[in-house]
This record gives sequence, structure tokens and C-alpha cells, in this order.
Amino acid sequence: MAPVVQAVRYESAGEAGTAQPEYEVGTGMLCVFGRQLKLFRERADLDRARFGSLTGYSASTIASFEQARRIPPPRFIDQADEVLGAGGVLSASKEEVARAQYPAFFRDAARLEAEAVELHVYANQAVPGLLQTEEYARATFLMMRPPMHEELIEQRVGARMVRQEILSSRDAPLAGFVMDEAVLRRSIAGLDILRGQLEQVLLMGQRRNVEIQVMPLDREENAGMAGPFTLIETREGRRIAYAEVQNVSRLQTERDRVRALEAKYGDHQGAGPDSS
Repeated sequence: MAPVVQAVRYESAGEAGTAQPEYEVGTGMLCVFGRQLKLFRERADLDRARFGSLTGYSASTIASFEQARRIPPPRFIDQADEVLGAGGVLSASKEEVARAQYPAFFRDAARLEAEAVELHVYANQAVPGLLQTEEYARATFLMMRPPMHEELIEQRVGARMVRQEILSSRDAPLAGFVMDEAVLRRSIAGLDILRGQLEQVLLMGQRRNVEIQVMPLDREENAGMAGPFTLIETREGRRIAYAEVQNVSRLQTERDRVRALEAKYGDHQGAGPDSS
């Protein structure tokens, strides 16, 4: 694993729509891949309709990939590389293309999360992303102010759903979640979406590698009032902490800071009933 600096701070100005950061639809790595895809397709003398039929996608979807309006899945990239005779050039971009689905400030955390052997998550604002339904996730993005572009919302929702695959993979980490009771009572975008989300939490809690606990509202002490955080344990036995509040994110590897959050999480674990 590449070394991680002791404290990394990211400003996610792009969340507010005030800038055009490199991770947004139509920019950065996605544009580079899209141009390469188009060049290889034209070199093979295939129009979008014919190329789409060979890979199982519509012409409009191929156009979206080439114009960097949608993120191509890994399976498509491998298919395209083979069909177009790209000699591995397109396939070599899979990892970077996959990383482009996340906002820049979250990419290092997403990589560490995907490689973790243990995850411990405390949430007091919303259901953690690894447990969210598609409808709940979309509702949280729709509430952003100023509003996010529709295509960016769909990109973020898709990325969040892909992240959840780590909990069901062969090398799934042990994952613990402690949520404030208020999170499970907060009706985001209506009771129907909340009901579906509560059912999802119960289903996820039945996995052998997932433990979910709820901190009751009547608990008088709460060491986590400063906001949500995640503790990540790597295969090498390192503990890293990730916290994100008001679009400012931070990865911590400095032992004293990580230990402080470990203490908070331990306090939360003893605060309420186990609902897994």
C-alpha cells in the first residue's frame, strides 16, 4: 500500500457547484479515456451503433462514454479493448476510470476502504453510505445546496452503490456501524424512502461480517458530537481514520489522533443495544 500522509485535508468546493473540479462529469480522466475510446473506435471503422452491438450497449451509451458524461464499467472497458484491438491501452485505464467516479476529496478514503480488513463507522447525521439504498442516497444528493447537476448526482449514486459491493465480496471486511437513533428517525424525502432504508439496515445487519448498533436518544453522554467518522484497519495492521464534515474531509494516520477516535468509537459501542 502506498504511504499515507499523517493528515490530509481536502476541500470539496465542487460539491457546491462553484467550480469545475477534475472529478466532475466531462472532465479529467474521463475525458482522456473518452477521447481514446473514440480514436480506437474510428480506427476500427466502427460507428457507435455497430460498436455498441458488439459490446452490448446502445449507441447513446457509447456516446456518453466517449463524451465523458457516464463512467464506463470495468467489464465494458475490457470488452472495448478486445473488440477495438487496443492492445491493453484501454484496459490499463480501468483503475483510474473507476477512481474517477468518486469526488477527488474521497478517492484516497475509497481506496483504503476497499482494501480494509476492518471498518468501524460512527454516524450521527445520515445512514452511512455503505448501508444506503439507492433512493436514500439520491435523496441526500438532491438536498445539496446549491443544487448538483443531475448527471453528477447519478454518477455519485452509482459510485455509492458500487462501494457497497465490498461488504459482500469474498474478502469482505468485518464492518461495525454505530448510528445515533436520530439518524433512523429522520425522514429524508418521505416516509416511503425511510421505510425502505430501515429495511435495508435490517437486511445488512444479518450479514455475518456486519454488526449494527443504535445509540439511543436518551443517552446523556455522547463523545461523537463533533461528527461522523470511520476507522479503517489495513491488511498491514495500520489504523487510519477518516472524517468528513461540511464538505471538508480528512484522513488521519497520526497515532494520537486515531487513538482518540478509537476511544470515542469504543464508548459508542457500549452506549446502546446491538441490532445486528
